[in-house]
Amino acid sequence: MKKILPVWIVILMSSSFIFAQNIKPNRPQEPQEPYPYYSEDITFENKQAGINLAGTLTLPKKEGIFPAVILISGSGPQDRNEELAGHKPFLVLSDYLTRNGIAVLRYDDRGTALSGGDFKSATSVDLATDVESALAYLKTRKEIDQKKIGLIGHSEGGLIAPLVAVKSKGVAFIVMLGGPRIPGDKILLIQQRLIAKASGKSEKEIRGTERINREIFDVVKGSSDIEQLKIDLRSDLKKFLSANPNLRMNEGMTDDEFINSQVDAYTTPWMQYFIKYNPKPILEKVKIPVLALNGEKDLQITPKENLKAIKKALRKAKNKNITIKEIQDLNHLFQESDTGALQEYQRIEQTYSPIALAEVLDWLNLQIK
Repeated sequence: MKKILPVWIVILMSSSFIFAQNIKPNRPQEPQEPYPYYSEDITFENKQAGINLAGTLTLPKKEGIFPAVILISGSGPQDRNEELAGHKPFLVLSDYLTRNGIAVLRYDDRGTALSGGDFKSATSVDLATDVESALAYLKTRKEIDQKKIGLIGHSEGGLIAPLVAVKSKGVAFIVMLGGPRIPGDKILLIQQRLIAKASGKSEKEIRGTERINREIFDVVKGSSDIEQLKIDLRSDLKKFLSANPNLRMNEGMTDDEFINSQVDAYTTPWMQYFIKYNPKPILEKVKIPVLALNGEKDLQITPKENLKAIKKALRKAKNKNITIKEIQDLNHLFQESDTGALQEYQRIEQTYSPIALAEVLDWLNLQIK
């Protein structure tokens, strides 16, 4: 009997589910104080949501006027450093950019660390209002060049950045780091297959999980009433397990417990929105400069399915400043990786590929010159 893991656990809970360890790993790229730049802990208000968000603003010097970027984290509740698998990618990225003349605002997601609000009830649209509030905050700072504020979004952050850019005035450019273009349900199905394969699962196991996830996604996409959705999911899962006894749960979990866990997972506001969301229409409205980077070995937001589609959507917007690059050997966290498997994230000492850092900086310098 094999345990079926819902896709959301593999993707969104990786920092706690897969990588929990007591041993502090070696992270040679992590900067240590004192920093050769100005760093200020700040708070800003999302008036629409009625919450305060906490973050850090780094400036090349305390005095001056600087171009700036806002860092937008990937899926799941993340702190301002986007900490997972013992890494702090946003700390390394912000340090690198600030040392090279660019101000950076990074912040704790709502309901995470020092930020207020409730993450569990938020969708990508709600999280976009947090970015809008960060943008409004930067516009109050005399040290920031108002015409040179951009967004850098990783993973789901690369979905949120275009939402903000289309709605808000004052976004000068976007960087999508492993950002999606294909619909959410297709992303999750591809993730599930590739991650399961990299983890050594058999084709039979993969197909079994794929079948159940397709059914779940179809039910979610066709739903408009949360209570009816729960009833439909519960019914479909019972039928699936009855027809596939070889895929019943083990490790002490009954069928009912498993079904309840699946229903809870797939009826969250975030998951319902993500499964139904197609980034294409928004990207077709983005006319500001865009850099889209993916790692060749990214198993979570795959370059093959997403990069060409991003380029096509932006061309439909008649965007004349598009840079699309796939970087060899890098995984979803932009680490140099052997296979791209999630299990490698923690084992790899490197937090951020120097090649990826240089690609981002070189492109930013072209936009802010």
